[in-house]
Amino acid sequence: TFFKKNLQFICVMQSLKIIQRYSVGAVLRPAISYRRFSDTTDLKARLAELIPVKKAEVAKFKSAHENTVIGQITIGSIYKGMRSMKGLVTETSLLDPEEGIRFRGYSIPELQKLLPCADGGETPLPEGIFWLLMTGEIPNKDQVNAISKEWASRSDLPAHVVHMVSHFPSHLHPMSQFSSAISAMQSESHFAKAYADGVNKVKYWETTYEDTMDLIAKLPSVAALIFRHLYRDGKMAAPKETDWSANFAHMLGFTDPNFVELLRLYLTIHTDHEGGNVSAHTCHLVGSALSDPYLSFAASMNGLAGPLHGLANQEVLVWLTNLQKDLGGEVSDEQMREFMWNTLNNGQVIPGYGHAVLRKTDPRYTCQREFAQKHLPDDPLFKLVSQVFRVAPGVMQEHGKAANPWPNVDAHSGVLLKYYGLTEMSYYTVLFGVSRALGVLSSLVWDRALGLPIERPKSMTTEALKAMVSK
Repeated sequence: TFFKKNLQFICVMQSLKIIQRYSVGAVLRPAISYRRFSDTTDLKARLAELIPVKKAEVAKFKSAHENTVIGQITIGSIYKGMRSMKGLVTETSLLDPEEGIRFRGYSIPELQKLLPCADGGETPLPEGIFWLLMTGEIPNKDQVNAISKEWASRSDLPAHVVHMVSHFPSHLHPMSQFSSAISAMQSESHFAKAYADGVNKVKYWETTYEDTMDLIAKLPSVAALIFRHLYRDGKMAAPKETDWSANFAHMLGFTDPNFVELLRLYLTIHTDHEGGNVSAHTCHLVGSALSDPYLSFAASMNGLAGPLHGLANQEVLVWLTNLQKDLGGEVSDEQMREFMWNTLNNGQVIPGYGHAVLRKTDPRYTCQREFAQKHLPDDPLFKLVSQVFRVAPGVMQEHGKAANPWPNVDAHSGVLLKYYGLTEMSYYTVLFGVSRALGVLSSLVWDRALGLPIERPKSMTTEALKAMVSK
């Protein structure tokens, strides 16, 4: 009995990475391992097992190191958007400047090998990365299928939301429609009702989880409804009991199997990018006031709608279109260099290039490029994107103002969507938002599980800062 109890304890510790090996010389780089410690298909039950252990780990760590200094804040840090300041905890992912994003310790190439795919498919299902973000464990096919089935069962929209979307004016931006519809679905919030009924705060995570599952399940239906009303005949196919991405493609009206595979890839790689970006931080911040997941995610989407965040892939296509318009068909490298210099000299940026944290080519760009090389190698726009990839870094290095001259995720995604017939550029950020829900809402569940407090940093006036530095 003693041996069995201790063995169970060790397995739980390992499953939460409390016992963790690190590769030599890499502080942020866990050694590659394959973590799967439960075969249950009940995600909520698995979280109920993991949360108490993680809470104990965090409490012990805080007690031992609460006053440990981990960074330095300068005047420049405050005036430059708090870049790289360590100021919040996000358990689901970590962005390394050299390696790119790691989801619960795994890189994108590793997850392309480890996460389950649809039958006959080659691209991991987003349901798999959701399970990973929630638990830190690589799911098996049964666990992924259980998520697909549960989301399909929760996908019906409230009648008042369908009515509202169908009556939006056609000139209202798709992201405005998207965030409005999400807010309107707050009528269904389990968290809001439980809070009003006086639920104990240790149970906050449970209704946050229920809202998260409901909301993620309904997002493809909302997004497809907006698309069909804005750009098609207003009629949307009924949801099918299939995987999340295939069902989304079906409701949008796309049947090409390769588009479905692209959508699975897109919805997987856009899920999370640690917690400091605008959409992730907004969801965390608003959620810290105990706003329910609907209100928190709607706020997140209003941040994603900004030109400096989620609209970037749209701006890439606009820039490429202008390049083609100005220079004609075949473009030489020298002509492209001149066009890029004109862009930079006019005080603009080369969209899709550079990143606030990354200092190399974004792995999310790389996997999209690999998809294009396989499925659309002769597409003229893809060839142009490849040429930009060849020329732009050198121009930006010569220009000297970009810390990172390499492409990010936005430099490629619009080209792929356009190839398969989704040409409505103003809609692309909605797709981004559907994907981002998996990351920010997983984090929100853990925020409530760990009992994180309301966020309230200290702000300063310029005069107060001057007084500080003059002492």
